[in-house]
Amino acid sequence: MFRKLVSRNPDLARLVERGYAVAFDSNCLVVRDIPYLDRQGALQSGAIVAKLVFIDQEHVQQDDHQIYFAGGHPHQLDGSPILNLGGGETRIQLSNACADVVVQRSFSNKPIPQGSFLDFYAKIESYVSIISGPAIERHPAATPFTYRVVETFEPDPIFKLQDTLTSRAQIGDLNTEFAGETVAIIGLGGTGAYLLDLLVKTPVPSIRAFVGDTYHVHTAFRSPGRFATEELRTAKATVYGARYDNFRHGLTVEATYIDPDTADRLDGVTFAFICVDKGSSRAGIFDALISRNIPFIDVGMGLNRKHGTIGGMVRATYYPLDEGATMRDRKLADLSDAADDIYRSNIQIGELNALNACLAVIRYKQVRGFYRDTEGYRHVLFGIDDLSLTGDTYDKD
Repeated sequence: MFRKLVSRNPDLARLVERGYAVAFDSNCLVVRDIPYLDRQGALQSGAIVAKLVFIDQEHVQQDDHQIYFAGGHPHQLDGSPILNLGGGETRIQLSNACADVVVQRSFSNKPIPQGSFLDFYAKIESYVSIISGPAIERHPAATPFTYRVVETFEPDPIFKLQDTLTSRAQIGDLNTEFAGETVAIIGLGGTGAYLLDLLVKTPVPSIRAFVGDTYHVHTAFRSPGRFATEELRTAKATVYGARYDNFRHGLTVEATYIDPDTADRLDGVTFAFICVDKGSSRAGIFDALISRNIPFIDVGMGLNRKHGTIGGMVRATYYPLDEGATMRDRKLADLSDAADDIYRSNIQIGELNALNACLAVIRYKQVRGFYRDTEGYRHVLFGIDDLSLTGDTYDKD
């Protein structure tokens, strides 16, 4: 990947040819061996980190005037801090291959008069002249041109695309909350399909989806993604497995239902989502998950048509690791097949399936420490009639 990026991007090639200690890591350009003076005037060495913006799998572009710096604040010959660097304290999560590069701050110096850098070469040259100028003047042997390129490039273990979303948003540290996770999605109807679409793009190492039915015309109207006519009457496991095959590693979609005979497929799962509409099926899945100490979120909706319009509720209920049985006993989800079950009326609409999935994934990410969680809701309801969102913690006391 190092050589491919350098060969496809002339500005990166110029940096290497100039002698900079170039490396690529976590969708960032890393330039080590940048000399600078500390407050006492001693010579130090830091590293510049700049975000790579991929326009395809091989080409990148420079789109801002900021950098990140691993090291202390650079100083002038007289011991005063170098001015006009702006920025402030910040952190960037890099991989173990760059464990020696610990970003501590960001710098922002907009070039005058053009207001932006033409490319990465211009950007690095400009910042090095500012940061290293005093150090090179005091220590003529100091140089950023060490030709110490690092060609090792750790491939993304999860995504087959460059995860530039993480690097652009600077949330790599939060993504570590999903390390070691194996998530199960049980049922790929409308809500389950949207759940899969969202979780596929979440950095969980392993996703196991279970669905036993086939893809029909109505499925296309309440599931995400591109529709192909050849998918009709094909097993959903085949359809969804193929749909996301080029996006990530670690996804398996099994053409099976989860019941007492197949419950062992859940062994090793660390979190689960239940997206089934039959109460009796839900009851068996609850038992399988609770007996294995697997926390889970159950989703569902109750829709009805009265006075000509559709109303009802969308639900997401969290069953924690140590409270699964207690939450089940609260009977917040149907565990039997009632004859007048309004959910079985088959009123399901794409935007409500998507909303249901979003509520579940947001709650999951709160549980895992990605999103802030101030309330600790176990049970969340969205009212369609008045667009209300209510939650209950069901505290043990």
